[in-house]
Amino acid sequence: MIHFPRRALAQDLVTALQGKGLLGDAHNGLFLAAPRRTGKSTFLQADLQPALEQDGAVVVYVDLWADQRRDPGDLIAEAIGRTLIQQLGPVAKAARASGLENVTIAGVLKIDTSKIGKMDGATLTEALRALHQSAKAPVALIIDEAQHALTSEAGEAAMTALKSARDQLNRPGDIHLMLIMSGSDRDKLLRLVNTNGAPFYGSQIQRMPELGPDFIAHVVQLIEQQHPDLQPVDSAALATAFASFGHRPQFFMAAVGQALNPLADLQTRFEPAVLEAAHQRQAQDEAQMESEYLGLKPLEQAVLWRLLEQGQRFRPYDAEALRFYADKTGQPVTPPKAQNALESLRQRTPALVWKSARSEYAVDDAAMHRWFALRTQHGTWPPEEPQHPLPFDPGQF
Repeated sequence: MIHFPRRALAQDLVTALQGKGLLGDAHNGLFLAAPRRTGKSTFLQADLQPALEQDGAVVVYVDLWADQRRDPGDLIAEAIGRTLIQQLGPVAKAARASGLENVTIAGVLKIDTSKIGKMDGATLTEALRALHQSAKAPVALIIDEAQHALTSEAGEAAMTALKSARDQLNRPGDIHLMLIMSGSDRDKLLRLVNTNGAPFYGSQIQRMPELGPDFIAHVVQLIEQQHPDLQPVDSAALATAFASFGHRPQFFMAAVGQALNPLADLQTRFEPAVLEAAHQRQAQDEAQMESEYLGLKPLEQAVLWRLLEQGQRFRPYDAEALRFYADKTGQPVTPPKAQNALESLRQRTPALVWKSARSEYAVDDAAMHRWFALRTQHGTWPPEEPQHPLPFDPGQF
């Protein structure tokens, strides 16, 4: 898939992270939310990371979804440790070769090279300070899918430690640690900032700008260069298709490529084929969610319904919730039964419900909220099993 560079946005964020912007508090932590598959991770790795490095920062990148079997706290610590080892380079290698456990950095700080990146070794603050001092440069820590840190106690502890590291390493006008947290679900990411007990209480969640007209213009230019016979390309039709794809470039570009494939043997313009593919994808996504919902047991449906309706206000076992479940299922529901239903929703593949280490719940895929809102708006909620007419047997009469 082609990469559409967003250098201006990346540079604006670098300026904000350095505390040089007139407004905002990105220097205290930048929290970016964007739906899945809309180009967030690509931007972080292909645009923001190079911009930070070009500006002189040492960048640590970790994706907490890369290995969901691992504890997110360990993933964060190990990413910092790997970068520190790379930065120390020959010094760390020589120390290990000679059997020394500690490397002295800047003549003061000692780091156990055998335990870098492990929670029982140097603290995250010590490791980040060591990285800053050894590199003689600011450190930028990018944590993709940061909300996943909240699913374990070690992950929560890592977030608290990063807040402490930020407070210790930074001073007004002198930023040594830049924190960038991204998430595909704004509601989950909010749990890092919106309560008194949240690690980054008071920070703001920013919605990452979606790819828009500039991206479409870039695609149109490429098409017209490679297929001069298609000029002028209907950019408005492609923009409509892109929006129908949920601004997801992977699906959009796949549809464009399929429509332009000589083997497709289109007899008309390619733009209508891309539009049709977008409508089909939208229908498939909605049909998949409907199928998953209808495949649930009645109590599981009621619990998921309540979660979709309440969002962050969801309390699974209070009296009002239990009355809701009873009303939808037609029978009394106890807290243990509701808990079993929640666990069943979490254990499905793919999971329908996400749980934090503090027993906070959210719908795993934020797209389901949009589906719920749309159906509610159109008066078609809840989904119902299709009614099939009984076969007519003349012999019965």
